Amino acid sequence: MKETLNSITVRISQQKLYFLSGGKPIKTYLISTSKYGVGNKDGSNKTPLGLHHIAGKFGRNARLGTIFKRRRDTGKIAKRGTDGDLITTRILRLEGLQKGINKGEGIDSFQRCIYIHGTPEEHLIGKPASHGCIRMKNSDIINLFGLIKRGVTVRIVK
Repeated sequence: MKETLNSITVRISQQKLYFLSGGKPIKTYLISTSKYGVGNKDGSNKTPLGLHHIAGKFGRNARLGTIFKRRRDTGKIAKRGTDGDLITTRILRLEGLQKGINKGEGIDSFQRCIYIHGTPEEHLIGKPASHGCIRMKNSDIINLFGLIKRGVTVRIVK
């Protein structure tokens, strides 16, 4: 039995994430990428471009709004609209696949802990507001989390 190939495309200029199945868009989500723009350097707080894959999934049974630190459930729930760069509900950890672009010393997306994750700042979704990660509404990240598996390709483009 052949499995349909799923992938994700993030279009920064549109502030949208597309879930594709067999190359066709199945779901579209509004997102929020970095308020500092695109870039790959450690400490830049910018969203990296290029090919990645989902290296890890965290928060499978966490409650909506659960706050994570270092990919661990803190036991706390963020109130919707809370300010700050909190990581909530679910985490999809990205690993860069392109040496010199998003993989390697000083530019490594995995080492930078670049995620697709939920946020309590849902009012900022649709415009750049993160510190490098790709933020989603909490209900949307739960939905996407359930659709994908580890290893799914993520393409981040301008």
